[in-house]
Amino acid sequence: MYVRHLTVSDFRSWRSADVALEPGPSVLVGANGQGKTNLVEALGYLATLSSHRVPTDAPLVRSGTERAVIGAAIVAAGRELRVEVEITPGRANRAKLNGSPVPRARDVLGALRLVLFAPEDLAIVRGDPSERRRFLDDLVVARSPRMAGVRADYDRVLKQRSALLKSAGAARRSGGNSDLRTLDVWDGHLAAHGAQLLSARLAALAALRPHAAAAYAQVAPASVELTLQYNTSLTAALPELPEAPVPDPTLLEAVLLSELARVRSAELERGVNLVGPHRDDLDLGLGQLAVRGYASHGESWSTALALRLGSYELLRSDYPDGAEPILILDDVFAELDVNRREQLALVASKAEQSVITAAVASDVPDQLQGARFDVHDGEVRRVR
Repeated sequence: MYVRHLTVSDFRSWRSADVALEPGPSVLVGANGQGKTNLVEALGYLATLSSHRVPTDAPLVRSGTERAVIGAAIVAAGRELRVEVEITPGRANRAKLNGSPVPRARDVLGALRLVLFAPEDLAIVRGDPSERRRFLDDLVVARSPRMAGVRADYDRVLKQRSALLKSAGAARRSGGNSDLRTLDVWDGHLAAHGAQLLSARLAALAALRPHAAAAYAQVAPASVELTLQYNTSLTAALPELPEAPVPDPTLLEAVLLSELARVRSAELERGVNLVGPHRDDLDLGLGQLAVRGYASHGESWSTALALRLGSYELLRSDYPDGAEPILILDDVFAELDVNRREQLALVASKAEQSVITAAVASDVPDQLQGARFDVHDGEVRRVR
């Protein structure tokens, strides 16, 4: 798979841009603030319908305009597909495939498959559990685009159930009566969607684990082994869950319902959802020590890099039809030492297409000096 052409309109700093790409490495070179990261962010948005830099869409639309548009021509297995997404903050995004509108923007997920490694990925290692949950969920959707609907449904249930818990809890504390039959219904929805999401996360993690461990050994050969374990709010009910084969969603649904019943009083008292995948975490370890809090700066970078390279190799193995993912490296070579640069360049050089950004061309290893574009003063100009 590769992107033949990228267009953006009113996206971030760009009034408009048209970039013709090709298989192999493409390097976007420009000083900070010239918009090179905005271009690869646009590619990432087409693949995931989210930004790797900000949690909301508002910053993605150029100041003074109402909407942004991203489009790409994607070639996979000898066929070309045109994808377009219109971003309008405060409203549902609209999307097209080959010029025809699709019912929901998420219907374009899967058309573009990519793995993006950026400095922001250190947050997966050092940040809050939500960063690691997002990493896993993005991988889940990349493997199975239909899971985007499950993920959205689960988030909707959480909001509805949280509001109901608050109102029911307040009624109970004031001495009033509260009909909890509606809460029973939302328990069922949470358990059903949560079980699907949890099962998919566990399957993705089981598949990722050997690839991430191998990638870490490659980029940090003198270090101990990288380990990945799933830490779930259901540990008490399924104590072997992180180590066992992936449980059937039906079993997980039953366990979730049981746990929801067990903690109902506490949930009503606190007004929050205490059980479900939204409470879980991905534990990253180096030998017997947790990466978070114990790893050095270099080990943290190696872990983040291993997670992305492991994801890349996993998605390559998931799609033997020739639609291997694109590898995007956003301004990361300047952050890496010589060994990590070489190992990352080795992987990127084998990708069907890699897109690299750098402030100066000398930051990019020689084997990735393919097509080169200078990004300056609102223009993208090919120079090689």
